Amino acid sequence: MHSLNQEIQAFSRNNLRKQCTRVTTLTGKKLRETWKDATVEVVEEEPGGGGGCGYVQDLSLDLQVGVIKPWLLLGSQDAAHDLELLRKYKVTHILNVAYGVENAFLTEFTYKTISILDVPETNILSYFPECFQFIEQAKLKDGVVLVHCNAGVSRAAAIVIGFLMTFEEMEFTRALSLVKSARPCTCPNPGFVEQLRAYRVGRGNSGDD
Repeated sequence: MHSLNQEIQAFSRNNLRKQCTRVTTLTGKKLRETWKDATVEVVEEEPGGGGGCGYVQDLSLDLQVGVIKPWLLLGSQDAAHDLELLRKYKVTHILNVAYGVENAFLTEFTYKTISILDVPETNILSYFPECFQFIEQAKLKDGVVLVHCNAGVSRAAAIVIGFLMTFEEMEFTRALSLVKSARPCTCPNPGFVEQLRAYRVGRGNSGDD
């Protein structure tokens, strides 16, 4: 069991006051995450742009789907809520690791919902077994699984990176690079990055293809 209540309490105390978070990716790209209602909007900042964390001008839907494998996709809640897009990519299973995002098409797809908070203190590794089992089940059924969170930048990306590290025996940097090439806005929070690096070390060289 995850101490989700404790995570929520810690999140409420430490993070709810922060309307906005700035993130610099490994390639130097600057992103701004802004909470609006119960969702996160991510916009890329102009180089050298200071500015406040106030109004987000880019309100367009994020329908870019990262194709990690023919059967493994990464995206945002916008993609998960676009039926036409899901059908285009032949999605059969949807892994929702967002917090507070409803599943839209319960009769159309097989869902699994695991509420994960996008804060560095979250133990993302503890969610791996349950997530990986769902992904593997979809693959064994010749399905296509979409992994999404709110913005499709941190939580869902960390799950996909961990999956590649586990089942493809990839080093963290290679897995991150592959996921970023499929979905350029990928940027797990610093806590997730630290855990993923340690996860590879802790696993040793075991695993299967």
